[in-house]
Amino acid sequence: MAKTETLHVRVDPITKQYADEILVTLGLSTSEAINLFLHQVVLRGGLPFSVTLPVPNEETLAAMQEARDISAGKIESKAYHSVKELMEDLLDDADD
Repeated sequence: MAKTETLHVRVDPITKQYADEILVTLGLSTSEAINLFLHQVVLRGGLPFSVTLPVPNEETLAAMQEARDISAGKIESKAYHSVKELMEDLLDDADD
């Protein structure tokens, strides 16, 4: 089938650059990759991948809760007046 349609897409330049670098290593041009994507949409009757929100792991969820608790004043947080003071505290904790 002859390619007679033109598709104009606006994308973030940095995203395009990264995508182009990856596609080149796969032996594809951006145009070929977009054609491949569109063919897969037609074949699958929808997006060829699942679209979901990322689910944070338990450690990330705990860190997020800790940040909320610190922000709400439920947990006292440490404050440092210099990098030297912070480093001394970190090194003291490492010795324990």
